[in-house]
Amino acid sequence: MTKRRLCTELTALVLCLAVLGTIGCGKKGEIRNRLLVSEGQKPAAGAGAETAEEREAKERVLQRQRELREQTLREQAMGKGAGRTGAEAVDKAGKGGAAQEAAILKELQIPDIPFEYDRYSLTPEAQEILKSHAPAFVKYKEYRLVIEGHCDERGTVEYNLALGEERAAQAAKYLVNLGVERERIKTISYGKEKPLDPGHGEAAWAKNRRAHFVVFPPILK
Repeated sequence: MTKRRLCTELTALVLCLAVLGTIGCGKKGEIRNRLLVSEGQKPAAGAGAETAEEREAKERVLQRQRELREQTLREQAMGKGAGRTGAEAVDKAGKGGAAQEAAILKELQIPDIPFEYDRYSLTPEAQEILKSHAPAFVKYKEYRLVIEGHCDERGTVEYNLALGEERAAQAAKYLVNLGVERERIKTISYGKEKPLDPGHGEAAWAKNRRAHFVVFPPILK
């Protein structure tokens, strides 16, 4: 083998190795890029379609609210019937009895209490309102109360139903701690279904984040 031929073969070998190295690096780079793209395409934790457990939890919340609503509507119907019976009794008793009944209902009426955005804890203002009206319910033990929880329009239906229920429950718990019997209080959530203000700004939302109180007269036997 001549010296020139040996140099030529060595040069060819070096070129082959260089080409193979370039191809190998290119393939490695391609594989790495493919992995990076795959990582980037992975959904974030908790993202994507809701799980069966999440769907079941939402359905349980909605079912509970439906049951509470049906129960409250039945009790409201009973209360209205009792109210008519009570009105008849008051008519027989005369105008003095009617005036007394109206005065009691006025004393028992609790104004709506406000809530902060996405919160169900009672504000200092809400606590003061409940403190000032609880003594009347302690005094007139035969009257009953339904507390409605309401939310603004932001958020899903099921989320707001749960939030409204928590708001009503917190108001009921506070009244119980002030001496009102728990069995005289019912709670129900309307979520964002019954806004007080139909507007779509902060002023309307602030009005709609509330607990509303409905007083029922005693059921005459």
